Amino acid sequence: MNYRGSALLRDTVTMILAGGEGKRLFPLTQYRTKPSVPFGGKYRIIDFALSNCLNSGMRKIYVLTQYKSDSLTRHIFEAWSIFNPALGEFIYTIPPQFKRDNNWYLGTANAIYQNLNLILEDNNQWVLILSGDHIYKMDYLKMLFYHTNKKADVTISCIEYPRTQASRFGVVQVDENYKITNFVEKPPSPPAIPNNPSYSLVNMGIYIFNARILADVLNEMAQKKMENTDFGKHVIPYMIKSGYDIHSYKFVDENQKEFPYWVDVGTIESYYEANMDLISVSPVFNLYDNHWPLRTMQYQFPPAKTLSHGAERVGRAFNSLITDGTIISGGFVESSILGPNVKVNSYSYIKDSIIMNNVQIGRYSHIKKTIIDKNVIVPPHTEIGFDIEKDRKKFKVSDEGIVIIPKNYVFK
Repeated sequence: MNYRGSALLRDTVTMILAGGEGKRLFPLTQYRTKPSVPFGGKYRIIDFALSNCLNSGMRKIYVLTQYKSDSLTRHIFEAWSIFNPALGEFIYTIPPQFKRDNNWYLGTANAIYQNLNLILEDNNQWVLILSGDHIYKMDYLKMLFYHTNKKADVTISCIEYPRTQASRFGVVQVDENYKITNFVEKPPSPPAIPNNPSYSLVNMGIYIFNARILADVLNEMAQKKMENTDFGKHVIPYMIKSGYDIHSYKFVDENQKEFPYWVDVGTIESYYEANMDLISVSPVFNLYDNHWPLRTMQYQFPPAKTLSHGAERVGRAFNSLITDGTIISGGFVESSILGPNVKVNSYSYIKDSIIMNNVQIGRYSHIKKTIIDKNVIVPPHTEIGFDIEKDRKKFKVSDEGIVIIPKNYVFK
């Protein structure tokens, strides 16, 4: 990193929006906020945005929390207390504190508006704003270089998406220089990229603002009694109409695969599919990348272990992710993800499933296409995922037939 990069990082503060309720991920969000939901066996969803920050050199980070934040706050403390305040580095969780009025965070922009004092008090020049619930790899310093080279007031990171699918997102319209001329939330007919009519530019929820301009715009909209709760719906369209210099930044993927990877695991189906990709022969998202390390809480558990007790009680795991502390004792695990400290007992069978921390699978139990949240004891001879109509009477089952057993569930 050159001197200019170091100077930019010193004058940049990062705000991660991590208060999402995650209703569509229920019951995985019954006791936790969406960014705190486990992913990939050992990680939490927020670990990917935070790892991006660490790998990009971002060292001044505020995580704005709201719904059911105790799990997330604990995780940040246990896994991410790695910065040195004496060197100007920090990571703090910031809940709503009614600084401006008696409201909780009302949206993405309102969460920033309520914490403008944190942005301005250290004379920060730039603000990086992120969502805490997306899975991707990105070097934010590259985007910061782009922003300052363009002398932009705001830069929005965008990913190219087929026009036929882009209406699910906020879409930006740009000129030939990629300057943003319009911003539309979930348009039925998304605007195309110049010279590439089959694709649109989708907003990734990653923004870089000049700090003083951000504060001035939010305060100005408040004084005019204009709605300013959401960046995509309110603030960005207002800035476009007001003539601010707003540029799009084409997403540069550090995942280093053929196609860029950016996923919002906002539904049970998308969450399940993103996890299952990790156990494929050639996953789209690469966890095993020394170029871009991913950090999380490392539990002090012993290594994973398989045990065999004879011809019919052979502990086996095929095409699966098995994390520390897990013991497969005479059971068979296939195409599944097992979190820390899981016990799979003899004659049991697990297929196409996600088993989270501290779960015990009883003898002769058969589990298929099921997500089992933490701290569940599955009794012997239990079958889940084979008779969906029967499962619906006890558990939530997604439209795609994925059975979800909530955290701390007790079988009766």
